[in-house]
Amino acid sequence: MFQPRRSVLLLGATLFASVALTACGGGETAPAAAGTVSVVASTNVYADIAKAVGGSYVDVHSIISDPAADPHGYEANAQDKLAVSKAQVGLENGGGYDDFFTQLAKGQLDADKIVNVSELSGLDTGTDFNEHVWYSLPTMEKLADELATRFSAALPAQSAAFDSQAAAFKEKLTGLEARLATLKASRGGEGAAVTEPVPLYLLSEAGLVNKTPEKFTSAVENGADVPAATMVETQALVTAKQVALLAYNTQTESAQTQELKAAAEAAGVAVVDFSETLPANTSYLDWMLGNVDDLEQGLNSAAGK
Repeated sequence: MFQPRRSVLLLGATLFASVALTACGGGETAPAAAGTVSVVASTNVYADIAKAVGGSYVDVHSIISDPAADPHGYEANAQDKLAVSKAQVGLENGGGYDDFFTQLAKGQLDADKIVNVSELSGLDTGTDFNEHVWYSLPTMEKLADELATRFSAALPAQSAAFDSQAAAFKEKLTGLEARLATLKASRGGEGAAVTEPVPLYLLSEAGLVNKTPEKFTSAVENGADVPAATMVETQALVTAKQVALLAYNTQTESAQTQELKAAAEAAGVAVVDFSETLPANTSYLDWMLGNVDDLEQGLNSAAGK
């Protein structure tokens, strides 16, 4: 289970360690190879997308690569600081999700070299913003274009390769969006319950409407107990089949989310698992492909197909 939402950065020991590493050369992040663009990403989601667009012409360092790590409470290390100081392009989610990156970049990486994906998305209205923008496929298309532009500026000789690789990446996303549009045409307007807002952009593209009480998802996100009345209200959504499925975040499991899952299964409501972070040994595109597959299967089973 991820820890309650917080952003912590311990730089005292990190600064000392980075000096030591620089002095002795041990454990230091290797410099980017000649003819490549040096990229640092806050999470492996964005590192993987950078690699998809940049191919062999980018050298990418992911600060968080452990699927079990919580970006809200991540403590950076000396190698992370060194990677940021050497980067030509930085990638952060923004929206309060990975504030550690902002702290790391101070004095190390100019703001104009950092892509803030939440800002790029145009989804951040400042009111009840869902920061999990990597579940927004149109936003990832924007990101691919932005990366191709930045990589081309840094390495003009390879601009054709960057454009081609970005186009290939977006083509696969377009295929997933077509499948979501098909779901929307047949299931649009139906309700969904979620244990956390992580996959809401994907569910919305499929035409599903979030029916979950905000107090439920807020409590789960913050590692707090769901109020009793809210728990009853949320369970009623599944027992009365007011929702077509329950989107279940496997990384923020608690006794109360398990209780809701059991109620959904008992009522015959499909339960579809989602994760917040990129699973090990999986690309972003394969991860989203699996999510769309699972969503289709869940909705089809709910419809008795």
